[in-house]
Amino acid sequence: MPRKPAHTGLPTPRQILDFIEKSGQPAGKREIARAFGLHGHDKIALKALLKDMADEGLIDSAPGRAFHKAGGVPRVTVLRIVAVEEQAVAVPDNWQGEGPPPKLRVIEKGRRSALALNDRILARTEERGNGHVAHLMKKLQRSADLILGVVHEDEAGAKWLKPVDKRERRQLPLSDLGEAQTGDLVLAEPSGRPPRISAKVDAVLGDPFAPRSFSLIAIHKHGLPHEFPEETVEEAREVSTLPLGLDREDLRHLPIVAIDPADARDHDDAIWASPREDGGWDAIVAIADVSFYVRPGSALDREARRRGNSVYFPDRVVPMLPHELSSDICSLKEGQDRAALACHLHVGPDGSLKAHRFTRAVIRVAANIAYEDAQRAIDGEGGVEPELLDTALRPLWDCWAALYAARQKREPLELDLPERQVVLDEKGRIMSVAPRERLDAHKLVEDYMIAANVAAAKALEAKKAPVMYRVHEAPGREKLTALKDYLATFDMEFALGQVIRPATFNRILERVGDGESKPEITEQILRTQTQARYSPDPLGHFGLALPSYAHFTSPIRRYADLLVHRALVSHYRLGEGGLPADDAVRFTEIGELISMLERRAMEAERDTIDRYVAAYLADHVGQLLNCRISGVQPFGFFATVDGLGGDGLILAADLGREYFRYDEAARQLVGDETGETYRIGQRLQLRLTEANPVSGALRFELPEGSYGRPAGGPREQRRDRVFKPAGGRRGRPANIRHQSRKR
Repeated sequence: MPRKPAHTGLPTPRQILDFIEKSGQPAGKREIARAFGLHGHDKIALKALLKDMADEGLIDSAPGRAFHKAGGVPRVTVLRIVAVEEQAVAVPDNWQGEGPPPKLRVIEKGRRSALALNDRILARTEERGNGHVAHLMKKLQRSADLILGVVHEDEAGAKWLKPVDKRERRQLPLSDLGEAQTGDLVLAEPSGRPPRISAKVDAVLGDPFAPRSFSLIAIHKHGLPHEFPEETVEEAREVSTLPLGLDREDLRHLPIVAIDPADARDHDDAIWASPREDGGWDAIVAIADVSFYVRPGSALDREARRRGNSVYFPDRVVPMLPHELSSDICSLKEGQDRAALACHLHVGPDGSLKAHRFTRAVIRVAANIAYEDAQRAIDGEGGVEPELLDTALRPLWDCWAALYAARQKREPLELDLPERQVVLDEKGRIMSVAPRERLDAHKLVEDYMIAANVAAAKALEAKKAPVMYRVHEAPGREKLTALKDYLATFDMEFALGQVIRPATFNRILERVGDGESKPEITEQILRTQTQARYSPDPLGHFGLALPSYAHFTSPIRRYADLLVHRALVSHYRLGEGGLPADDAVRFTEIGELISMLERRAMEAERDTIDRYVAAYLADHVGQLLNCRISGVQPFGFFATVDGLGGDGLILAADLGREYFRYDEAARQLVGDETGETYRIGQRLQLRLTEANPVSGALRFELPEGSYGRPAGGPREQRRDRVFKPAGGRRGRPANIRHQSRKR
């Protein structure tokens, strides 16, 4: 056992792994804390670090809560079946550990395996005996086994498949074209063994450069279920005719309104407020009563859990629920009677939540209003009928003034992260790509939703009921140390010993002001944050500065919200459609699953926007564009086009004749001879040399005679002298997002 260090502070994951491997006794959290001299808050942070390491497959726990090295197999991961005998055997689908991939015995329900060779599955893994076993969670669609690519023809007339994934560099010979032609976007099935692998076209998807193909590429690349089984659709038709019942609270007399994006495809929430005699307000956040229609164990429920959430693209939506529910009977449409789960709030004059209660209700939305129209109306520029302005919008804004004041007092994390909006014409062609404007109307709806989410979590806690929390934990010690080193390069101090709150980061940005360094420091603060997820553990939401928070307001598009609705229905005896006992005890497993599905959806949405951006920029190849450096690595830097996004790489070897050193603390490349510097957040002009809409990739080069590149003459290649990345691959964080869909 190592000596107790002379200083406190979290050890690195590598140090923990070394200690576990060398320890002569079982190493649990207590032993690790003692070995590294951790006390108080450091022990709490250690628990979070150990969980992160377990989720990443670095460690696992044995009986008695002792940890051991896990061999790189995450707890929830995608596996591929490599043998089917008496029991299926699988290996990790994307193995990055040392040595050959481990083989896992797959545990299924039933006597006979329902799996076949090369099937891909989502599974929970655990170490048992001298090996690992996998508990089948679900079988993935076959489309995820196929390669999405474009048919190319070489000079000799041979046909090849070029994958659309920009990380995939290999091209496969096509053994069977089917009906595909050169230039077609296809799904192809690989066959053979390395190095002799070919592909057979399975389906022709059409023109890869058509705008509506970009989302189709993401659907197939990420294996998104985009077609509903007939059984599910038929069940949706049946339940959509259910009578609302007579035991609902009747709220149809209230001028309740739904404020959404102008292009909203579903309307799952509506709001109302009225002043009280005590100076506070009564408010109602009415949410579509999805749990009334989607019952546990039904075909609709199984499909919704399989999807986890709706996925939104500029040209389409891949919904969690069939159209009959998501955009019809569950959508809160103007003038239509709708089933709702109503959150009644008593808001104090200071914006605090004094009381709350939940009822099943019937509502009739007075109007569906676009954010922009609501804002124009409240600014005195028209947009809605005068009567609706006085009876609905003004009381909502007055109540929101108190909610917003309470929010400011709470000091949540305030990062300016605009969302890109792609505007298409009727034929799906790109009209514009620009940051989405953020209005007070957006903030208003967001704060009402936050209040309802807090009330839902507290209501379930009061009944000691299971809660599917939306968890966002405080940054770990390792990331805070990296931030301290980074800020030091700006001559800014950051004390690690202080209690870290969201306001801590807000103060940093206030010190920076509107200076040139603000974008890069904001990005570094974002990278410091942990990733939000779903869990039954009450770990709080750091970004919102809230101790209890659950997603309640979007059950049409998020399965987590549906679980919260069911828990409220069960524990407040609101009728049918409550939470089954089996689901209640599986909240940890379900939370891990829907968190993974959320990350998949976000990646698919981001990839698609990148493809639209590349298509939009295709007409600008050869031009100089205003860019900002978004990431720096030892091998070069990534740049994004101002106001549009999309990333392109410039290699350090192409920066000029001198050698560029990587300063890890400052996240910058510095030239040995001239001191020329490239750092995160730096703005510069770059020449766009390629924009590939199929892969979403951009390529840039430095203008002649500018920055670190010499004027005239050939570029001198210095790849042999450029450092390799110190660890890991580059990734863009997805911790906190300002979304127009309000949550």
